[in-house]
Amino acid sequence: TQSPAPKRLFPMATTLMSAAAQSRVAPAGPSSRSAASSARARSSVASSSFARTSQRGSRRSSVNTQTRATVSKDNVFAKNPSSIQSLNNLAATASAMPHQPPVTGFASEASATMPHRERLKVFSGSAHPELSDEIANYLGMELGARVIKQFADGEVYVQIQESIRGCDVFLVQPTCPPSVNDNFMELLVMIDACRRASCRSITCVIPYYGYARADRRMSGRESIAAKLTANLLTEAGASRIVMLDIHSLQTIGYFDIPVDHIHGETVILDYLTSKDFSPKDLVVVSPDVGGVTRARAFAKKLCDAPLAIIDKRRTGHNKAEVMNLIGEVDGKVAIMLDDMIDTGGTLTAGAKLLKESGAKAIYACATHAIFSPPAVERLGSGVFTEVIVTNSIPHTPDRDFPQLTVLSVGNLLGETIWRVHNDTPVSFNTL
Repeated sequence: TQSPAPKRLFPMATTLMSAAAQSRVAPAGPSSRSAASSARARSSVASSSFARTSQRGSRRSSVNTQTRATVSKDNVFAKNPSSIQSLNNLAATASAMPHQPPVTGFASEASATMPHRERLKVFSGSAHPELSDEIANYLGMELGARVIKQFADGEVYVQIQESIRGCDVFLVQPTCPPSVNDNFMELLVMIDACRRASCRSITCVIPYYGYARADRRMSGRESIAAKLTANLLTEAGASRIVMLDIHSLQTIGYFDIPVDHIHGETVILDYLTSKDFSPKDLVVVSPDVGGVTRARAFAKKLCDAPLAIIDKRRTGHNKAEVMNLIGEVDGKVAIMLDDMIDTGGTLTAGAKLLKESGAKAIYACATHAIFSPPAVERLGSGVFTEVIVTNSIPHTPDRDFPQLTVLSVGNLLGETIWRVHNDTPVSFNTL
């Protein structure tokens, strides 16, 4: 008995290969040239048919995976109708453009939970698990299972305890005090573990980026540690970085991979707009010349308030001497805006100058609350009406004082992760 002929799993490909083989072995002449042209014609028709089929399939896939994001009741954007309206306007504009990825809009009433694809995985480092939990709650999912520990000699061990093959992995880890170097090394080891587990992409969500202030050389023979850490993250295997209020925007240029810069001031802005301030009484104060661009954008969003600038001269690291005040603050509510508060010397000295110049209330606002000693004593001395920060860095009871207000950026980062995962714009967060 003869064995049956094998099934032809790819008849079109077999036909094309047979035609190509015949054209190679046939003798030269008109017939062979006509056979070769016929094979090329069939190959062109097959390729165009395959391209049309793939295009239709991709369109069907984009329609099936189109989702609409909604917000939870504690979302900071739900407190500001103008923020919700701008997000919906962004969604409507993007949906009118042909062949664009679907943009998720915010519903005016927060009720439903946010759907997500199965390949989205979020893992937390050991630096700030509370913030990672808030992000996971916003996304309506559980954090990925992992083991992170240190050996007796201080070496970091990381193991991913679930399959992430083909997944988009997001690693949430601020490289913040009190263990900046340990947190950064732990992030590098997490990246390596995920890369060796065959994930599709690795996005590092870094709420606070350590070494961001070492972004240039102030004198000879100094290192530029911001560039060094950028190279380490890239070489470890990260495919994208999400940052929150980087100290200097030029640090983004140190990376050879995409960087999404998120403004944490939008959370502070929503909080301030909920207060009963008279627009004519407000003035936004930049504590130094370098923060003028940030303060100007913030003032424009905050009732188009006027701008004042404190001219200071540093006498050493973590030391500052206030020299002069540019602008009018007499009888006004001063909003001092900075990206971080370290020892609090700059803000405290500036607040004393504002009080001497006639300011009736002083609010200090910053995204990153580093609070190196003696920041708590300085900020809680009574010179500030309120100190407003975010939880980009873990907050502990020993860093608390009566004037302190801590706002969450969990929903902001969760929305950013969802948009990055779905290849939709993150421009909803611009100041």
